[in-house]
Amino acid sequence: MANVSYKELGLVNTKEMFAKAFKGGYAIPAYNFNNMEQLQAIVQAAVETKSPVILQVSKGARAYANATLLRYMAQGAVEYAKELGCPNPQIVLHLDHGPNFETCKDCIDNGFSSVMFDGSALPYDENVAETKKVVEYAHAHDVTVEAELGVLGGVEDDVAAEESKYTKPEEVVDFVTKTGCDSLAISIGTSHGRCKFTPAQCTRGADGVLNPPPLAFDILEKVSEKLGDFPIVLHGSSSVPQEYVKEIEKYGGSIPDSVGIPEEQLRKAAKLAVCKINIDSDGRLAMTAAVRKHLAE
Repeated sequence: MANVSYKELGLVNTKEMFAKAFKGGYAIPAYNFNNMEQLQAIVQAAVETKSPVILQVSKGARAYANATLLRYMAQGAVEYAKELGCPNPQIVLHLDHGPNFETCKDCIDNGFSSVMFDGSALPYDENVAETKKVVEYAHAHDVTVEAELGVLGGVEDDVAAEESKYTKPEEVVDFVTKTGCDSLAISIGTSHGRCKFTPAQCTRGADGVLNPPPLAFDILEKVSEKLGDFPIVLHGSSSVPQEYVKEIEKYGGSIPDSVGIPEEQLRKAAKLAVCKINIDSDGRLAMTAAVRKHLAE
């Protein structure tokens, strides 16, 4: 069984980059990747924009890729960034929605620099206890831990919830204090998948495109007031660019009522306490659009 530190791979954890992001009023992009092509694009974009970046892998994507191959892909991403002209890449390898202690431990032992334990569906006290267990093991290896309070709707790999449950601001101080987590994912109206909102929640423009409602910034502001300079995470934050939706439908796909989180809302969140914004669907849409177009031609 491997026991490889992320530091051997040239990776970093999220502690320093989140502190800088909070102070600077911006958020770090966290991209899920499912293949080499997506990884190449993410690294290229990070170098071009001189941005730190978080490479995210779900439990399902990790099983698909193989833990050993994935470790070398992450190391390769660091070396690739250097080849592209970035002498000191700030790249995190992060487990997205870790379902249990065993999965988080295995990732830490295989070179991950950050893990998320998602106990949001558990009773509160159980979520606290399980998160704390992950934190204790992770911190012994200088790995940072993201936890979650509140439930996001939608589907992402094998993470699914029919409806979202907003985070309760009155719980956050107790949760963070008891668990010792390094960042907290909260629920303020974002959701997984390409349909962030139902048509009934939106207004429809003259062009037929859905206009989403605002996020619950009042909850984010209350959480921020209670936690001070503590990093907050937004899951399900793809903006679902309509040019990709149109391209997919132009070349035979059917993805009606696709709607994302407007970029101006994400920027507003970043100016508050959000230090990490998760993006998965946008990468899938971009790749699907490109593949459909290429095959059609």
